[in-house]
Amino acid sequence: MPTSPSSPTPLHKRKAEKVDRLAELMGSRTDEGRASGIWIDAFRRMRTNPMAITGAVIVVVFVAVALFSPLIAHYSPTSQAWGDEVFPNRNEFVGPRAENWLGLDHLGRDLYSRFIIGARQTLLVGVVATLVGFCFGALLGGLAGACAVLGGRWGRRVDNVIMRVIDMMLALPTLLLAVTVAALVGPSLTTVMLAVGIAQIPIFARLLRGAMLAQGNREYVLAAQSMGVRRHKIALTHILPNSMGPVIVQSTLTLATAIIDAAALSYLGLGNPDASFPEWGTMLAEAQRFLSTAPALAVYPALGIIITALGFTLLGESLREALDPKLRK
Repeated sequence: MPTSPSSPTPLHKRKAEKVDRLAELMGSRTDEGRASGIWIDAFRRMRTNPMAITGAVIVVVFVAVALFSPLIAHYSPTSQAWGDEVFPNRNEFVGPRAENWLGLDHLGRDLYSRFIIGARQTLLVGVVATLVGFCFGALLGGLAGACAVLGGRWGRRVDNVIMRVIDMMLALPTLLLAVTVAALVGPSLTTVMLAVGIAQIPIFARLLRGAMLAQGNREYVLAAQSMGVRRHKIALTHILPNSMGPVIVQSTLTLATAIIDAAALSYLGLGNPDASFPEWGTMLAEAQRFLSTAPALAVYPALGIIITALGFTLLGESLREALDPKLRK
């Protein structure tokens, strides 16, 4: 029996379902032709990669220490209970001992407790700063990429305006941009998060836009266009999700950079104005006066920053290598 003219046709719905299946298949097919997810396949390869395992162990240990630092720390990080045992003017410091595993700082505070609690602050600053850069960078990059894929006069204009702003931000060194923002707003822990996050915005925006332009020439996009699916639907429901992989990988690498930049800002005095509360960059700034007499005050936070950044870098590089067919060994 023929369908009445007033009854809705399921043709557009069937087309959309076909495009969904095609996009999912194109985004998940591996080199061997298996229809397993590329992320699952990437994690399988990373399990046998020594670099990935090393980075994952460092990251897991750092996160565990940061999350459970109040339980691991022996004393309050601001307590000066041993202040009468330290004489920085006479270069007399207390080294490692039974009750103070890493010794005491110049004010008689337990260095081990300050180091452990400082890990939580460092993780908080790095994660928040990366989220700020990721969210705003993905918003600008996704908008620019969608406009570039959609084309049209207004689409090209919006894309050009956004990318020229991003280019101006990229023209400034990351740390210099972060220092400028922090100096304008004023020293605080929130300022460090915002400053480092704003400096990371152009990286995420550029990367996401480039990934969307690359996805715009894939077979499933051409198939969707031939089926009559609207271009804005293709850009938002297929191209954008399939372009997020490189951005997620970059966020892991950016987290390492954010930790280093945040420590640098704190070292320059643009971090938390309350120096009594520990943060690795602030601990480095306080220790610079005693490098010749008590180098351990600077060695411990410096090693924490270096090893943590190394862990996130190794994990991010391994994930990028596992997801990129050109870099697989």
